[in-house]
Amino acid sequence: MTLTKPNGRSSVVRGTYTAEGGAVHYWTDCGAGADAQWLVFLPGLTADHTLFDAQMEHFSGKLNCLVWDAPAHGASRPFPLDFTMDDCARILHDILQAERIAGPVLVGQSLGGYVAQAFLDLFPGEAAGFVSIDSAPLKRKYYPMWEVKALRHTKGMYLAIPWKLLKPWGANGASTTEEGRANMRSFMDSYTKREYCDLAAHGYKMLADAVEAERAYESGCPVLLLCGEKDHAGDVKPFNRKWAAGEGFPLVWVPGAGHNSNVDKPVFVNEQIERFVEELCS
Repeated sequence: MTLTKPNGRSSVVRGTYTAEGGAVHYWTDCGAGADAQWLVFLPGLTADHTLFDAQMEHFSGKLNCLVWDAPAHGASRPFPLDFTMDDCARILHDILQAERIAGPVLVGQSLGGYVAQAFLDLFPGEAAGFVSIDSAPLKRKYYPMWEVKALRHTKGMYLAIPWKLLKPWGANGASTTEEGRANMRSFMDSYTKREYCDLAAHGYKMLADAVEAERAYESGCPVLLLCGEKDHAGDVKPFNRKWAAGEGFPLVWVPGAGHNSNVDKPVFVNEQIERFVEELCS
């Protein structure tokens, strides 16, 4: 591991896990001490660890934190696009074991929320809680057949859109604030158009495969659903309503936020995560 100082935080350490497909990079901040609760931040599709900069900064010294660049994302490239949602969950599990992190709260945004659900299914009882941010359930019962099939046919749509239009469309569609849009643009600028389209299509295929596996995907731990009031990414808002009603999970709408609500409204989201952890530990 090598010491890094993102945003001036000298307590953050960069780690690398060597998976079968390549190196997966992650960052830890254990400045809160050995007995503090761990938060594990899992960014969404095409996003890198900077999606959670505001959370890493806020919780530094209060709770221990880990954030990663998922396989084929950000610094975790090159990485062949042949991995599954379960593969991501297993790699995450290996990283947590290597770092001796037990009983973390998984905080997953969009795709990160799906990875968290796969982790909870594969490793029951190993997480203390799950916070979903602008994600959706993996249980098959929530998906009409046409929607699962549509997830497998996204690459052509993305490739058909000129890159100079796709980038602002992606940034404006993900966030309602200039901070959030700039963050999303930074992700997209790090890819070629082909890289971005291939990665996005692979992410949707992983989702379809995970849903069609028809596994139980029981949480086995307390869950909090957070969703932006102005999240217009697919059917995320309707999914969260159904998810909350079907599983009895609390659902909190993030005022004025889009799909990347933890970037749009970091103070509000941080307060919700903090309250959730306090209730877990009380």
